[in-house]
Amino acid sequence: MKPKKIALILGLLILVAGGIFASIRYNNRGIITVQTGKVVRADLAAVVTASGEIKPRNYINLSPSAIGPIDEILVKEGDRVRKGQVVARMENTQPKADVEAQRAAIDTALADSAAAEANAKSMDDAINTAQSEVDKAQATLELGKLNMDRYNKLWADKLVAKQDYDQKKADYDNDVAALQEAQEKVAQAKSQKAQAREQVSSAQRKVTQAQANLVRYKDMLDKYSVEAPLDGVVTNLPVKVGETVVPGVQNTEGSTIMTIADMSIITAEVQVDETDIVNVSLGQSADVTIDAIPNKTFKGRVIQIGDTAIVRSTGVAASSSTTSSQEAKDFKVVVALSDPPEDIRPGLSCTAKITTATRHDAVTIPIQALTIRQKGDLEKKPPTGSVQAATTPTAAQEKDAKTEIQGVFIVHGDRADFKKVDTGITGATDIEVIGGLQPGDQIVTGSYKVIRTMRNGAKIKIDNKAPVVSETSAS
Repeated sequence: MKPKKIALILGLLILVAGGIFASIRYNNRGIITVQTGKVVRADLAAVVTASGEIKPRNYINLSPSAIGPIDEILVKEGDRVRKGQVVARMENTQPKADVEAQRAAIDTALADSAAAEANAKSMDDAINTAQSEVDKAQATLELGKLNMDRYNKLWADKLVAKQDYDQKKADYDNDVAALQEAQEKVAQAKSQKAQAREQVSSAQRKVTQAQANLVRYKDMLDKYSVEAPLDGVVTNLPVKVGETVVPGVQNTEGSTIMTIADMSIITAEVQVDETDIVNVSLGQSADVTIDAIPNKTFKGRVIQIGDTAIVRSTGVAASSSTTSSQEAKDFKVVVALSDPPEDIRPGLSCTAKITTATRHDAVTIPIQALTIRQKGDLEKKPPTGSVQAATTPTAAQEKDAKTEIQGVFIVHGDRADFKKVDTGITGATDIEVIGGLQPGDQIVTGSYKVIRTMRNGAKIKIDNKAPVVSETSAS
């Protein structure tokens, strides 16, 4: 065959191949390669994940009630203590001396009170003796009066001598005077008794005052002995024997002797993002992992939800700031662990996964399949040059056209049509669909870029093969 003829045949073959290739490219123009999946039913759980640290439910920082150096520390970190147990003692020479001096003052006051009581009792004896004298003088006077009456008759009848009558008259007057004297002694003894009773009352008041002062001084002395306010474990001991401690503002140096924590209830105190806190409720279950105890999960329940937002960058409550802040905020959530290990320590870092909602046999789709489109992008455009195209849209129409609609691309043959859906709870990888789709519907699930840019009604080609990972990217 001649070379010219061969070249002509080759040229025709190349021309035909180019035409075929161009035809294929033309027919495939605008086709988008996508991955698809189906709407399925599955159990779904919405989980909020937050980080924080392990803390006891109740703990107290013991601060001194008096200033002075520490004489004794009777415990060490990690020791278990009982409520009322003395855990430290401060130097107490002066308050101890005050207590001893006050006890001596009480002894003196008690002795004075006893002496006053004895004196008052002796006054009772003196009154009784004086009253006996009165009774005796009364009897003598009555007898003397009878004799005097007899002598008055005899004197009137001139039957006795003047001397005898005068003697009887003098005896009678003496008896009257003796009775008066005895009665005055009784009155004097009663007056002395009243005075003695006042002395007893005064002595007793002094005893009461001295006892009250002793209570005060003992209370002051007790403040130099630091007692555990609850059953718990010593978790922090920042001071040493000999250091001077002072009452003051908490967390300042020398103002905290030790921290005692009630380890009967262990909690995970975590910071939940402000966008998730609305889904968290008391009593919700949680799985807690502790960094220091790998490969183990602890069960727990939400027992407290903070009402005050905390600025994430500073850790300060947003309400305490004088200026408004647009920074991210968290809320404190406390999860009580139901099965904490015995060797757990406060301050360990942890992560809590709080289950905020569950759905059984829910209609679900992958989260990445969900996308947003504006209403105007989904509506068919009027032909160019038509009356509708020439009409300028109103402000209300423009606003309506920018309304965002949530949905997915559902596969219809070789096209993907946008379908509005209503969603429920969100799981780790899937989201609940409560309207717009049915189990078995085929939807576009990837790629991420395609779902975000694909237009409604686009032509598609399905390729659900697993992507090939190159050695370079794998390494």
